[in-house]
Amino acid sequence: MFLPLHDGIPLQHLKTPFATRLLIALCVAAYFLTFFGPIGEDWVVAGFGLIPSVLFGTEALPEGLPFIPPQLTLVTSIFLHGSFIHLAGNMLFLWVFGDNVEDAMGHGRFILFFILCGAVAGLAHALIDPESGRPLIGASGAVSGVVAAYLILYPRVRVWGLFLKGIPLRVPAFWAIGFWFLLQLGAALVGGDDGVGWFAHLGGFLAGAILIPVMRRRYDPVLARVEAQAQPGA
Repeated sequence: MFLPLHDGIPLQHLKTPFATRLLIALCVAAYFLTFFGPIGEDWVVAGFGLIPSVLFGTEALPEGLPFIPPQLTLVTSIFLHGSFIHLAGNMLFLWVFGDNVEDAMGHGRFILFFILCGAVAGLAHALIDPESGRPLIGASGAVSGVVAAYLILYPRVRVWGLFLKGIPLRVPAFWAIGFWFLLQLGAALVGGDDGVGWFAHLGGFLAGAILIPVMRRRYDPVLARVEAQAQPGA
């Protein structure tokens, strides 16, 4: 278990990470509409969640569902969460790591990056289990892409986090995120909680690692300076 708390890297290109805050607000709003809105939780999840068998056309939902074309659920499913803990965990990761990744991209590209990572994550999950009739919801795959981007941008920056059973430590991002990634990989390979889309996490992480070199600013002296300061003895 790893929960990030703080990284301490100030924004250099942006005054405010509007895109990160917007994405968090959308996820929070979707959560309240899911559980307290007029439609009902089950209908929202079935209508906007990603169901692999429906996505690939091997199964059909009852009349009136889904509410949108199945392909669009690759995006809408990102903003839905099944519980407050599910929401809070994803939003914590996005809050700690998202602002600096957004700073390295800009508002618009960061939103596009987030959605692309989430869509690839959902597709990875669906390809692993194409006959599944269980809806996949949550921003975990998109957030995994953000985490991968942060790792590539700031591998040596020290991050405060809670490890294992709540042990607070300040370690380089490479070790913190590496530990988190190994947990995801292990759970995917040996079979963790069936209610978690482990392969979606891995798919989003891979998408983030591939996209960040393309979508970041071509040359960022701020990143170079931060990396230099993080070197031992600097």
